[in-house]
Amino acid sequence: MEVPSLLSLPEGLCIEWIHPQGTDLSVGVVSVRPSSCCPLCAQASSQVHSQYQRTLRDVPCGGRSVVLRLSVRKFFCRNPDCPRRIFTERLPPFVQPHAQVTTRLFEAAQAIGLATSGELGTRLAGLIGIHTSPTTMLRRIMALAPCFTPQVSYLGIDDWSFRRRRKYGTILVDLTTHTIIDLLPDRRVETSAAWMRSHPEIEIVSRDRGEDYAAATRLGAPQATQCADRFHVLKNLGEDLEGVLARHLAAHRTRLAEESRATPLETLHPIHPPKLKPKQAELSWAKREERLAKYEQIVTLRQQGLSQTAIAERVGVAHSTVSRWLRCGAFPEQQPRPRKMELDSHLSYLRQCWEAGCHNIAQLYRELVARGYTHSYWSVYEQLVRFLPEGRKNQETPEQLPHPPVLARQAVFLFLRRPDDLEADEQETLAQLRSLHSEVDQAYELVQQFAQMLRTRTGEQLDAWLEKVRASQISELQRFVASIERDKTAVVAGLTLPLSNGVVEGKVNKLKLIKRMGFGRTGFPLLRQRVLHAL
Repeated sequence: MEVPSLLSLPEGLCIEWIHPQGTDLSVGVVSVRPSSCCPLCAQASSQVHSQYQRTLRDVPCGGRSVVLRLSVRKFFCRNPDCPRRIFTERLPPFVQPHAQVTTRLFEAAQAIGLATSGELGTRLAGLIGIHTSPTTMLRRIMALAPCFTPQVSYLGIDDWSFRRRRKYGTILVDLTTHTIIDLLPDRRVETSAAWMRSHPEIEIVSRDRGEDYAAATRLGAPQATQCADRFHVLKNLGEDLEGVLARHLAAHRTRLAEESRATPLETLHPIHPPKLKPKQAELSWAKREERLAKYEQIVTLRQQGLSQTAIAERVGVAHSTVSRWLRCGAFPEQQPRPRKMELDSHLSYLRQCWEAGCHNIAQLYRELVARGYTHSYWSVYEQLVRFLPEGRKNQETPEQLPHPPVLARQAVFLFLRRPDDLEADEQETLAQLRSLHSEVDQAYELVQQFAQMLRTRTGEQLDAWLEKVRASQISELQRFVASIERDKTAVVAGLTLPLSNGVVEGKVNKLKLIKRMGFGRTGFPLLRQRVLHAL
């Protein structure tokens, strides 16, 4: 194979010489085309005026940077009507006029910049033999032609955070092709509506429950059907459901606290030793196996008729240990020793304060400090709470929540998930939650009906479900009903049509990755170029 073919030079360019120079590969190239066209009048000319040499950077070859010494010619223009008398031959698309790099090296730098960023792209390019700078990399990204906005029928719209809680933008996605169409610098109604007016072909707009994009759709695309995203609808229901659960869980814990105040301090269990770390537990288990082997050896030797003194000498333990183990009749398990704490010396004083009616741990801590206690409040709280009735977990109370206590936010997920997807312990927790109050049980039935309606996309059942919620008189769910009524058409479309904003959320995640690769120094124009031309 010829060298020009290996370097993929266009027709009309020939290699004269190749000289390695350090890490570079210098290549002499000459143009041998018989004629060239004038860039103004496009008339061909074969009369050469002169020639000069251009130095071009090309894509690396074999781990070396390639430098082309390109000899190009100047021609006379023989068109008497052309204002240009002398012109330089053009070599598109291999190299552009006045460029110092070939087109393919330019495109390679653009691709690296789009896949990484200015700083990171420069470091990566240097490793593969492309010499550039962060500014050049970003400038080449900005030189990309603006993307043509295609016709879009199903539009997904959502906001994204340029700077959280300070600056937001808008992302527009074609739900048919799953491609990002455009980015807008803010999430104002006027900006989104103006973009939609330029696309009268829009048929459906999928959005979240925010009022901004709903108003923008009404103004910019009144012919389109608004579709509320199912995830956001279920999320709104979970937020209101959390209020129901929080109210009943708080009342339940208050009842347990009131019932436990009657328990005297003397009847409470002592402080148990803390749980061992995995490495400590493994060491403790190894020591137990060693003691068990010695015990079995002692029993075997005793059955063979050896005396306790002989057994002690052979096994390597004390005579008293052999005698004590044989008297037990079974392997004597070691009981963990309760830790001695500085708080133990104050227990009698704490008992007196408790019986006097002082049930506030902070007040008890202040009194302990006055008596010379030197540890922190949290060290007192973590240990003292096990003595007080509020901290003790009474396992015999049937209405008590499982250990550890379930928070309202955790309970919401149990209510929203499919019953068949719950583990055995989660089903038990769910049953205990439903037994707290009839209103909680009723809320669970309503939530499951709505979730089933959402999963099967049977939006025609929404009116009947809303009537059931109104009849339930659950105040928190009434707010959810009111929000549905304000956006009912879009919610019904979301519960009926297969479209959703899941694709849009995925594109927002991709946008965040690209934004973070800019290390927080990416302005909106550059970010828009990188997102719209992303590989």
